Amino acid sequence: MEHEPEIEEDEEAVAEPAPARSGLSSVALTVTIGCLVLWFGFQAFQLIRDRGNLGLVKANQESAIQESEKVQVQFKTLMTKISQLANKGHAGAKMVMDELQKRGVGFAPAEKPPEKPESKAKIK
Repeated sequence: MEHEPEIEEDEEAVAEPAPARSGLSSVALTVTIGCLVLWFGFQAFQLIRDRGNLGLVKANQESAIQESEKVQVQFKTLMTKISQLANKGHAGAKMVMDELQKRGVGFAPAEKPPEKPESKAKIK
């Protein structure tokens, strides 16, 4: 009977380290999850801050965009009028249009609408 208490002591000694290991692994898991939560929180904060900064940059550029659109409209109007002059036979306007087209600036001159030929078949 003396051997029985020794076996119980050995079983207790072996059984004690197992809970310590599970406690250590749960601490490591908790620390890992906590670090991941902090990392994702930091990344979310950075993305929100960057989005706000991009919104400010876009708002600051709105006036420049509007000005460029005005200049484009003026340029198109000017090109249309020069094209009309060139179609009427103005030598200077033709030269300007040719040079702009050589350099790739501008657009093709507006062609005159085709003249409608008189209908040959008339109903009698």
